[in-house]
Formats: sequence, structure tokens, C-alpha cells
Amino acid sequence: MNDQDIIVQNKDANRDPITGAPGSHPVGTGVGAVIGGASAGAVIGSVAGPVGTVAGIAVGAVLGGLAGKGVAEAIDPTAEEAYWRAEYPNRPYAAPTKPFEAFSPAYKFGWEARSRYPSRSFDDALSDIRSDWEREHPSAPFGEVEPAIRDSWNRVETKRIPAVQ
Repeated sequence: MNDQDIIVQNKDANRDPITGAPGSHPVGTGVGAVIGGASAGAVIGSVAGPVGTVAGIAVGAVLGGLAGKGVAEAIDPTAEEAYWRAEYPNRPYAAPTKPFEAFSPAYKFGWEARSRYPSRSFDDALSDIRSDWEREHPSAPFGEVEPAIRDSWNRVETKRIPAVQ
């Protein structure tokens, strides 16, 4: 077996770019670091003044990154994509004029949004989800893809993704 065979066999292992360890999810780690940890660290560190704020951001980002990685690891993007490819024809919004590929980005967005807002319900996060979608996909009307985003969110929600504390 050569190196190319190993790369092909392990392409979905989500290898850490530094250590090579499987299970790395840079998006989840980044989201956790920015949203969870750095913000909390800044607040806690600010008690000690400007230096404490900087130190708090650094420590909080590391801890938040680890929490975000844990949330992202609960979702297997390859399995989700395969599930929705098979399930799409059974959905009420499926149409012969709109192939799966028209909704694929919405499904992906749904499971990623669930990782971004792990302690909120879809309805509670809806305005943020809409804003995120419109910023990331300005040419795709949210109203057309909202059902697919909600379906994807609900599917990964039932997998009991842990809330980031």
C-alpha cells in the first residue's frame, strides 16, 4: 500500500492538520473558540484589568475550541450528506425541477448551524440562522431552503449534541 492509498482510505478521518490525529473538526473548534471560550475568557479575565482580559481570551479560546470540537465530532458530514441524498425525494419540498444538489448546501448549513447554536432551539435561533444564511448565500433565498435547513437541524438535534457550557 502506498501513501496515496492511505490518504484515500483515510480521507474522511478529519485528521488534525498539526498532529494528524483523527477526529479533528476545524470548523467546530474555531466556532467553539470564538463564540464560547474567548468571549467567556475575556469577561472573566477583565476582572484583573487589560492584561487579565488578554490572558482570559487566550485561555478561553483554547477551552472553547475543545468544546466546539466535541460538538462538531457528533456530526459525520459524509453520513449526513448520504442520508439527505437518499431522503430528499421523500421530502415535501422536493421537486423534479430541483435536484438534490439544489438543497445540498442547505442541509450542510443546517447541521453546521446546529453546531453553532447547540443550546438553542431552531425557532429560538431562527433570526441568527437566517442572517448567517443570507450572509453566506446571498443569491439563495432563505425562504426556499428553510425547510431543508430545519430538517437537517432536527436530524442532528435528535443525536443529542451536547450543549457547550
